[in-house]
Amino acid sequence: MRIGILGAGSIAYGMAAFLAKAGHEPVLWSPSGAHGGPLASGTPLTASRAIEFSGKVAVATDCSAAVADADAVILALPANGHRMAFDAAAPHLKSGQPVIISSHSSFGALYLSRLLAERGVSLPIIVWGTTLLTARQQGDGASVHVNTVRQKVDFATVPKSAAKEGKTFCTELFGDRFVERDGLLAISLSNLNPQNHLGIALLNLTRMEKGENWGQGEHVTPAVGQLIEALDGERLKIAESFGLSVKTVREHFSLSFHVPLGSVSEMNQQMHLEGRGGQGPASAESRYIYEDVPFGLVPTSLLGRISGHPALLHDAGTSLFSAAMNHDLASDNDLLPELGLENMSPDEIRAICDTGFTA
Repeated sequence: MRIGILGAGSIAYGMAAFLAKAGHEPVLWSPSGAHGGPLASGTPLTASRAIEFSGKVAVATDCSAAVADADAVILALPANGHRMAFDAAAPHLKSGQPVIISSHSSFGALYLSRLLAERGVSLPIIVWGTTLLTARQQGDGASVHVNTVRQKVDFATVPKSAAKEGKTFCTELFGDRFVERDGLLAISLSNLNPQNHLGIALLNLTRMEKGENWGQGEHVTPAVGQLIEALDGERLKIAESFGLSVKTVREHFSLSFHVPLGSVSEMNQQMHLEGRGGQGPASAESRYIYEDVPFGLVPTSLLGRISGHPALLHDAGTSLFSAAMNHDLASDNDLLPELGLENMSPDEIRAICDTGFTA
């Protein structure tokens, strides 16, 4: 199948390698135009570690070329680029053409659903609670180290009624690893990167600022792990108030990274011992702050206020990082203001998450 991938960073490269190795035809498009140059010039894409692949991968010159003839479209870029990619892709998407959002953030599926409804286009939007893999692009612009391919990925669809179709399609592309969750709202409360990255980045911020080379898993010490687990407690309480069951952060680490269940710190230390702990960010200009705060912590805080369970640690994390960066990070979220969720009741939010917008 021909698969349009909107994005040309680490995750997009890793997914392109996965798909190409499986015999599909991925086509990358860089919304910023800053990536993919070597591949566009004919340099083979090379993947190593968890995925071994070397071969040429197409790069589209514009979004319409990536989307128009694709059997499916995958959004694989940081959340602060989602709205730009949605706006670019929506005019070219066709009814019935599946769109996968990897990974879903800040109710972006509802934003895309609204754009499509305005055109009278109906298609399954498949949202993942996390990425298929973890990866780091290399400096040559044509290679990627894939650290982990996850055994389990939570998913849901908009509309919710398309879940069976969505699971069949994802399984055909990526194998039997997809676990259906109770709709978009459950997925929105299942992305654990914001809480995980808040604890890691906040308590290792000077390492990031100084550009140190530091092992991430190694530095998820007991104190860092306990903060992550406390943040997780707020998330779980909000999910429960909406009648949703979601995995705990401990379950997520054990299932995603294949380590025995323990505390967050213990599991990260085990990953470090196995050489799978990954590297921490080498700059404060990191997605751990500029993506995960506005598009992860802020939406969870909003759901906490709506449900009557304020997420005080989430709010504090947003305020602390905004002060440290001297920047109002909440204002960077360009998706939530378009949806008006703050004016909805919990029941209304559940309903729109299940159906999406309609023409």
